[in-house]
Amino acid sequence: QLAYLLPRLTRMWVHLSRIRGGIGLRGPGETQLETDRRMIRTKIGKLKKDLTAVTEHRARLRERSRDRGVIKVALVGYTNAGKSSLLRALTGAAAHVEDRLFATLDTASREIEMRGTGGQGDGGTDTARKIRFTDTVGFIRKLPHDLVASFRSTLEEAADSDVLIHVVDVAHHDWQEQIAVVNQTLEEAGLSSRPIVMALNKADLLDEPTKDRRRREAEEMGFEAALVSAMGQEGVTRLMDEVSRKM
Repeated sequence: QLAYLLPRLTRMWVHLSRIRGGIGLRGPGETQLETDRRMIRTKIGKLKKDLTAVTEHRARLRERSRDRGVIKVALVGYTNAGKSSLLRALTGAAAHVEDRLFATLDTASREIEMRGTGGQGDGGTDTARKIRFTDTVGFIRKLPHDLVASFRSTLEEAADSDVLIHVVDVAHHDWQEQIAVVNQTLEEAGLSSRPIVMALNKADLLDEPTKDRRRREAEEMGFEAALVSAMGQEGVTRLMDEVSRKM
């Protein structure tokens, strides 16, 4: 947000720069502009250092999870697709939920223990497994270059996961384009070959014929898709079954 704001400060202070401005003189707007630029650059520098520290901390946490045999599942998707709501539905844990761009500005992880039939390679045995679900920052179309570093930790969490849940706002008019944006981001990050389950979220906003049609369209794209409503807890059990089969 600060990187986005910095080049736009000039327009914000243009009305003050005209006051007392002239040859050899600086208006109050220009003075305030320089102060704001300095403050924002200082904050950006501090945040970049914090990002480095967070990245190192998460790397240590991921190593501990591997040692404990925790299965890692990352929720990815376009911004405002309902990932935080789905995380809460899957784990019963409180997660920040808000209907706006980048409501989740950090990754959040919750662990649960799931008992059931083993997944791939378990021979169908009844097992109890610890699963860590991680909510990530939503992707957007044409992410500005200055913000790429801020999303690095999200991609690292996804890269370290055993299964990805691609959360889609299936009620959005541009849902297929949003799928394409996320798929392209995953491909560029080298993650497109990971086991992926598509969660067609907000299905409660659609009528039954539209639900069936959009599920078929998602499956025609090559995805195993489950219709869910994170807010209404609908389809969550089936989604968990799909994830379990991918493990």
